[in-house]
Amino acid sequence: MNNINLQDDNEVLRFIKTENAEEMATLFEAAAALRSEYYQNDVYFRGLIEFSNYCKNDCYYCGIRRSNANAERYRLSSEQILQCCQMGEVLGYKTFVLQSGEDPYWTDDKIVETVRAIREKFPASAITLSLGEKSRESYQKYFDAGVNRYLLRHETANDEHYQKLHPASMSLAHRKECLFNLKEIGFQVGAGFMVGSPYQTPEHLLEDLRFIEKLQPHMVGIGPFIPQADTPFKDCSQGSLEQTLRMVALTRLLLPKALIPATTALGTINPEGREKALKAGANVIMPNLSPKAVRKLYALYDNKICTGEEAAECRVCVEGRIRRAGFVPSLSRGDFIDMQTTTQTALGSAPAQVAIDGAGAPSKTMHLRCEECQDSQAERAKVPEAVCG
Repeated sequence: MNNINLQDDNEVLRFIKTENAEEMATLFEAAAALRSEYYQNDVYFRGLIEFSNYCKNDCYYCGIRRSNANAERYRLSSEQILQCCQMGEVLGYKTFVLQSGEDPYWTDDKIVETVRAIREKFPASAITLSLGEKSRESYQKYFDAGVNRYLLRHETANDEHYQKLHPASMSLAHRKECLFNLKEIGFQVGAGFMVGSPYQTPEHLLEDLRFIEKLQPHMVGIGPFIPQADTPFKDCSQGSLEQTLRMVALTRLLLPKALIPATTALGTINPEGREKALKAGANVIMPNLSPKAVRKLYALYDNKICTGEEAAECRVCVEGRIRRAGFVPSLSRGDFIDMQTTTQTALGSAPAQVAIDGAGAPSKTMHLRCEECQDSQAERAKVPEAVCG
């Protein structure tokens, strides 16, 4: 983009903060053009499986934090996870994303056993994990078992800001170390951050951009902060759609080849949030494969969309939205462009007429409408008083 000097901090800060409609339109158009240069208009599907909402951490913004006594906890079994993958296979997905809180029940051995089972049954599919901070040795075990990608959002690159969002037991330095370890091992690595979180400044967002510029991740997840009713930040304002879109676009300009999701959080704060993100440079969407019975329980934030429909409904809805926005849904693995191993497959026909029951097993049910989208308790950590500007 000729009229933005991306190496000039003051210039980048101006675009982080701008509310000028013409400037934003120019920014989004430049980001979309750069995405098209590498990925055309393809939007890659990832089948998301949220398999446990237990978490040992106490992040002040998160609805599944360990101190939330109101959270209804659940864990899927390995068999249920495999059933979710089978559903994804029926629907044509070639990437499975296994996400959970940092649940001590899921030891390395259990994770490795599950990953190997998925790899054996779905050898051509990509496997992504998002399990939080682990040792380098643990990450190596996952990689050796057949995991291709790992997602670990850093949330904020500023240490002082990080400490205001997390208990003292957590460290930004360790989180960054995990990300660099993942890259060195050979994963396709995803970092990412919240926009509009409590105490955040535009300068913090600039630090996020400079950090990902240094890390050079293959994927970057960017979503607005959304308060959750059982957290210390419950009364804070949510992040803005416009600023989140600006950060998506700036990330695309800094990392032209990155895979950037149009996040569910954006769709939560605005009915067309995901489509707007695609037009600002995003190129990934993550429909939910988790059993319908547990979707609402993975409540990182309030009012999360797409928790009430079956997996087939979700694909039909999302595919239609992508097409109406002028993009092409793709069923390829959607690897980082320099690491691609398979040929693109664009979506054509509607998915098989299947649904998934509460236990995770496929069943023969036809649901093609997405009403929602269409229109031992640990000791509580001492938390700072929230300041919500």
